[in-house]
Amino acid sequence: MTLSKKPVTGMKDILPEEMEIRDYVMSVIKETYKNFGFTSIETPCVENIANLNCKAGGENEKLIFKILKRGEKLKLEEAKTEDDLIDGGLRYDLTVPLVRYYSNHSNELPSPFKALQMGNVWRADRPQRGRYRQFMQCDIDILGEPSNLAEIELILATTTTLGKLGFKNFQIRINDRQILKAMAAYSGFNEEDYDQVFIILDKMDKIGLEGVEAELLESGYTKEQTDKYLSLFKGMETADDAIAYITDALADILPQGVKESFREIIDSVEATKGDFFELIFDPTLVRGMSYYTGTIFEIAMPEFGGSCGGGGRYDKMVGKFTGNDVPACGFSIGFERIILLLLESGFKVPSGGKKVAYLLEKGLPSGMLCEVMDKANKERETGNQVLVARMNKNKKFQKEQLTAQGYEEFKEFYKEPLK
Repeated sequence: MTLSKKPVTGMKDILPEEMEIRDYVMSVIKETYKNFGFTSIETPCVENIANLNCKAGGENEKLIFKILKRGEKLKLEEAKTEDDLIDGGLRYDLTVPLVRYYSNHSNELPSPFKALQMGNVWRADRPQRGRYRQFMQCDIDILGEPSNLAEIELILATTTTLGKLGFKNFQIRINDRQILKAMAAYSGFNEEDYDQVFIILDKMDKIGLEGVEAELLESGYTKEQTDKYLSLFKGMETADDAIAYITDALADILPQGVKESFREIIDSVEATKGDFFELIFDPTLVRGMSYYTGTIFEIAMPEFGGSCGGGGRYDKMVGKFTGNDVPACGFSIGFERIILLLLESGFKVPSGGKKVAYLLEKGLPSGMLCEVMDKANKERETGNQVLVARMNKNKKFQKEQLTAQGYEEFKEFYKEPLK
């Protein structure tokens, strides 16, 4: 049987040009987040299946790569349900593993704990542009900070990182799940219907206000509920200050302090941010994960035509592991989509020194070889990147390939001096 040389569907091999960019982006991310006080951690790629199915992952729980029990624990002939066969799965995000990690080690960690985690995750999803079944995620989270300082820090750290990577004119869209729920309650929807209403609302950018209205009515909600709900969005569209309008309209329903905290987040970011991105209140922003309890945010990039990351506050998730709720908030950069945009724009990794190639004629005596290697090491100490390679017969083609890889200078070494 001939073995397949192609990767499994939804996975991909990474060529050197892309790997160089990925390594550079990871170094910028780690350095920038470290400057904001975040600490790197690592968790296993395999999690207990019960943790992955704890109703915290939303639709992702339908996309788990599940792992069969092993050895004596796997009893195929006795199995009656899936639970008899499976005890683990590949992680579909980094949030569930982080919360388990924190729950297990909280006594050994500072409070608040500012975590940076980068690693591959797996989802049995339909592959498409910028989306794979195995992909890198990059998350920063703050656990144990109840105030909006967490949201402010996360937004500023993430936008600073994107700015260092050369991204401009992107948007951070921001909303609050408490505002979303208050709008639904104000309109007369039952609490058990909120998730369905939000799923429909999330389509607003694709189907518009009329499309949302039609879907709400088709789903069985009354015209009175629908009209009252959509009147809030129409009011925000025409208001001079959308936040003031909606928080005043919901004053009797919103929990105390939500209005002031949400406004403070926006004012604080606006006061300190650069001019390379916009912070925009988006009352239609929902975010799919059911574990969000407060502020939610998303990165929108015109070049990609969609989201390139997002996050929010999830104050109830640690309690599922420990029985005691801990305030938590996180932001995830869409690492793979960022890499895709950089590749499509022809991005080149900045270098402090030149890329120099030493080309050695075949059969170079050992004494000369030692001299060349010593010379190469001394040049590397000056900050240059030096490649030592054997000279090909087709030297012109070899140089063309190296030039395409960014090599600017070539030094040739022969057994005998050229005449």
